[in-house]
Amino acid sequence: MQTKNRYYRRSRITEAKFRQLVRCFALDFTASSTAELIGVSVRSTNSIFLKIRHRIAEHCELESPLQGAVEVDESYFGAHRVRGKRGRGAYGKTIVFGLLKRQGKVYTEIVPDCSKTTLQGIIRGHVDLGTVIHSDGWRGYEGLVDIGYDKHFRVNHGANEFANGDRHINGIESFWSYAKRRLAKFNGVAKHTFYLHLKETEYRFNHRRDNVYLGLLKLLRNNPL
Repeated sequence: MQTKNRYYRRSRITEAKFRQLVRCFALDFTASSTAELIGVSVRSTNSIFLKIRHRIAEHCELESPLQGAVEVDESYFGAHRVRGKRGRGAYGKTIVFGLLKRQGKVYTEIVPDCSKTTLQGIIRGHVDLGTVIHSDGWRGYEGLVDIGYDKHFRVNHGANEFANGDRHINGIESFWSYAKRRLAKFNGVAKHTFYLHLKETEYRFNHRRDNVYLGLLKLLRNNPL
């Protein structure tokens, strides 16, 4: 008789063992280490970890719009800069746009470019009007006041200005550092799974003061695999 698993429907893994697996995931263990610890095949562990990341990504996309003081910035993930290629970012890299509520949560999105249309379209979809926006001097942020964001403050990194009182984007830049350190341990993330790893990193950052294990169990109990 198959044991019921509230977190993973039609699973052959017992609920107790599945909870062990989720605990290892919450502790950021690799799939191979987890498989060895709890006695599940690496293939099964990888499959479950991927499914958990899908649930995390769905959860992140449903977060409420950001309010208060929000920092915006882009970052670039992937290969080193290719010699002879110039411009914002780097040739061949994956571009990620981030929005961070100061002392709060971050939202990330993979974007095709850093154009004004692309960046401001995401801002309008995820940041409430009336929010105080902080950015660098990139031209993609020009005109935010014209579309209803009356409080837009900038720092000019090109002129070596990185902070001017409350005008800075130190928070989102700290997130980029955290994300790159964490993703580096995978020794390269495949393009087709990068989005899921990015959203997992976003989730971990947003729940940095919480018990990630209990949070994941609640998430999976409400929306089983």
